[in-house]
Amino acid sequence: MAMMSKTRNVLEGLVKDGAFKWALSRRSSFDEEFEEMGRSPSGKRKWIAELSPMANVIVGRCSRILEVSMDELQHNFDKEASESIKHPSNYARNLLEYCCFRALALYTQGADHLADKNFRRVTFDMMLAWEAPAAASQTLVKVDKESTVGVEAFSRIAPAIPTIADVVTCFNLFDVLTTLTGGQLSFAIYDKYLGALDRAIKKMKTQSESSLLSGLRSHRGEKILDVDGTLTTQPVLEHVGISTWPGRLTLTDHALYFEPLRVITYDKAKVYDLADDLKQIIKPELTGPWGSRLFDKAVMYKSMSLSEPVFMEFPELTGHSRRDYWLAVMQEILYAHRFIRKFQIKGVEKEETLSKAVLGILRLQAIQELVPSIPLRCEALLMLNLCDQLPGGDLILETLADLVSSRRLDQVNISSSGSGMYSISVLAVLSNLGVESQYVNNERLPVGELVVGQMSSLEKAVSESRDNYKMVERAQATVDGVKVDGIDTNLAVMKELLHPMIELGKILDSFASWDEPLRSLVFCSVSCYIIIRGWLGYVLVMVLLFIAIFMLLTRLCNEGQPINHVKVTAPPAMNTMEQLLAVQNAISQVEELVQNGNVILLKLRALLLAVPSQIQGYMPIQNINSYAFVGLLDNECL
Repeated sequence: MAMMSKTRNVLEGLVKDGAFKWALSRRSSFDEEFEEMGRSPSGKRKWIAELSPMANVIVGRCSRILEVSMDELQHNFDKEASESIKHPSNYARNLLEYCCFRALALYTQGADHLADKNFRRVTFDMMLAWEAPAAASQTLVKVDKESTVGVEAFSRIAPAIPTIADVVTCFNLFDVLTTLTGGQLSFAIYDKYLGALDRAIKKMKTQSESSLLSGLRSHRGEKILDVDGTLTTQPVLEHVGISTWPGRLTLTDHALYFEPLRVITYDKAKVYDLADDLKQIIKPELTGPWGSRLFDKAVMYKSMSLSEPVFMEFPELTGHSRRDYWLAVMQEILYAHRFIRKFQIKGVEKEETLSKAVLGILRLQAIQELVPSIPLRCEALLMLNLCDQLPGGDLILETLADLVSSRRLDQVNISSSGSGMYSISVLAVLSNLGVESQYVNNERLPVGELVVGQMSSLEKAVSESRDNYKMVERAQATVDGVKVDGIDTNLAVMKELLHPMIELGKILDSFASWDEPLRSLVFCSVSCYIIIRGWLGYVLVMVLLFIAIFMLLTRLCNEGQPINHVKVTAPPAMNTMEQLLAVQNAISQVEELVQNGNVILLKLRALLLAVPSQIQGYMPIQNINSYAFVGLLDNECL
């Protein structure tokens, strides 16, 4: 006992002296806050019985951000939420969402919140708590540096912060962020993403405040989103007709500007408008010297204001990822202005829509910086590009237009007491980050594109569209699965698919060859009787009706059952020479079929013209000249 007591005193001394600080440092901030909540008698440190320890810590942080007690937050939620939202099965998660959305609405008003390490940590911890909000889950989750979050938590919390994600593209964004981590998002990747996004926003702010194109874009307050062609190793080439000129390309939220490069300076910029209704067309195109079509690295711009299309080429050694990026961002701005014109969006709402497109492009730039080695589908990370491709994307745009135009972005049970259940708008977020706009104000939007405890109308439209897109992908995968390599394998597949027709052909051939005289006699008698009575048309109708009934019965009987797989016996492997010989043999067989077909056609023609044919054989086409062959067709009797 004396030895144990002495050992304990030594360990306590070491801890006091700091010798074990390295061990204590492994404890997470959750552990420290959890213990502090247990020790504090303050109302702001109240323990909510329905929440897990993680959720209690997060609600405690939200209460400090909002400067209200946890008890008051819970009281406001109970007062404003409907009975379905307060149902015990989802009470913990919905209460947590309510607190998080309110806190984020206030937190994002900070001028530099993306660079704030505490902001990054608390938003990630909100996702962790969202996955285990109820008290029953308190023993299932351990918070440490290796903790990760899934797609559901990310898609629920991240879109509440307009700079980080939006409802339409958040799933694709999560997939890209977790490409190398098996579908789970770690804080290290999340922290790097927010850092890259912060740098992209500051870069846009710096460029927009510069004197670059200031005289041309000042009247519309345009923001410069990207500039390319400033490096001699990565020029941008403009092709007009057969002329080509290097220069600098600038994209704003209203137009494209191309400045031809002279000896030292740039010439006056050419403006290619994306905002006005000029029937613009932007698509990928092939370019090359003197108008040739060799390299798939260009974007074509065409509009009513131009006499001929303009091609912007983005040379690179391999691939065309640089061109794909510029194609996507150009189309995003073009689609944004088309969306604005289609739904007649004006004023602050117009700036709000443009800000959504701008933030999408900035997020894409951040992803490119974060994972430069991974090929990206740029259009999948841009909201309006994605809506242009998704099945039902037009419904998503209509829902988005209703939300933007009404200025009631999913308001949920706003009481006259002014509880603060609002989410700051995209436009206001950019203004708080220092990006100037001609509509700078402190106006807020309700909750943004999210609703506490349920899916918003926009989320429902996106979910339905994603389900349809998955069906399209499965159908395309089925088609791609049939496309096998090798002519021998493809012929084997075709033979198996044509098996019923081949068997029918064999039966008809057996009738014609009189292998079984009785069956052949019955077949001929029935066929002659049908032809004599003039029932041939009725028989054709009956065959089609039988096929329709067969399809209907098959549909009813096989409802919900998987379709039978086509089993193909793979032919023996052939080398290149054997495949060439097989192709030559197949071509010879096709040639023979064509020759026999021509003989049959000539004989039928002779019968129709009542001319007794004297042709006993057939001379191959390659052995007679065209004149002789024409004469053969015109006069069967040589």
